[in-house]
Amino acid sequence: GPKNAGVLNSLGIYHYEQIAALSPANVAWLDAYMKFHGRILREDWVGQAKALTQGNAANKVHPHDAGA
Repeated sequence: GPKNAGVLNSLGIYHYEQIAALSPANVAWLDAYMKFHGRILREDWVGQAKALTQGNAANKVHPHDAGA
C-alpha cells in the first residue's frame, strides 16, 4: 500500500529489481525494520519481484521521472 511504498521509498527502494536483488540478510533487516514479522518471506517479495522484472523495462522508471 501507499504507506509501505513510502517507507520503501524513504530507504531508496523504488524498483522491483531492487527488491529482486535483496539478500537474505537484507530481507531480514527490512522485515524487522518494517515490523512485518516474516511477511516479506511469506509473501515471497523477492520471488514476485523477480517474476515482475522478467522482460519488463517499465519498472526501471523512477517515480519522479514518470511525473508521480
